[in-house]
Amino acid sequence: MGADGSVWRVSRTPVGGGTLRVGMRGGVGEGEAWGPGGEWLLDRLPEMLGALDDPAAFEPRHRLVALARHRRPGLRLGRTGLVLESLIPSVLEQKVTTDEAYRAWRLLVRKFGEPAPGPAPAGMFVMPEPRTWALIPSWEWHRAGVDDKRASTVLRAVRVAGRLEEAVGMDAGAARARLEVVPGVGPWTSAETVQRSHGAVDAVTVGDLHLPGIVGFALAGDRDADDSVMLSLLEPYAGQRQRAVRLIWRGGRGPGGRGARMRVGDIARL
Repeated sequence: MGADGSVWRVSRTPVGGGTLRVGMRGGVGEGEAWGPGGEWLLDRLPEMLGALDDPAAFEPRHRLVALARHRRPGLRLGRTGLVLESLIPSVLEQKVTTDEAYRAWRLLVRKFGEPAPGPAPAGMFVMPEPRTWALIPSWEWHRAGVDDKRASTVLRAVRVAGRLEEAVGMDAGAARARLEVVPGVGPWTSAETVQRSHGAVDAVTVGDLHLPGIVGFALAGDRDADDSVMLSLLEPYAGQRQRAVRLIWRGGRGPGGRGARMRVGDIARL
């Protein structure tokens, strides 16, 4: 985030790398972009900011959820329209802490990616193209703290990158089915991916170490809830379950009596 409150994003779009800067003026988001993918990013800025989402369709059915929505009115789930950019970080987050995954992503992108076009803040890079991911030596994965299983999943994914990117034109369920054809991509990873790429408002992450306990405690006082309990508690929000999770996660109270600070993704399954 810039000193003026603007947000910078760097992406590899279907037409090349691009840098996007988004700021607010009079309650309206305004964007500037640079690089071959700049125009592509500007064209999709409304979707990224949640223009295709409809928060009015959500009806709170629990006091905590209602309070969270009151504190964060108009929460919108944006969509990037970029599948591989959403999938690879999700794979890196499998079975490790979020900090470890962020470190791996940062090291690999800075070493094998391209400097962000335009006046982006120092240290921002465009992620590697699929062929470059495929050529990363095994020892570089290890230096980044990525085990062979996760590295192999990324390598299998980039070999079919074109087919995976086509999934952005599918509904979230069909997109998840296509992603899960790749060995090493399971329900946890596909949900995390479509939440980002599609703005999937009903995709719930199952297999996470912390999320069931956060949802279970928030909605039923159950610190030991598992996935089945979590899904049962979220059933009244069918069609909007991911929005309910976001509100609970950001505005609820965790099992320790404080705000739910544990990050989804800390120690997760496939």
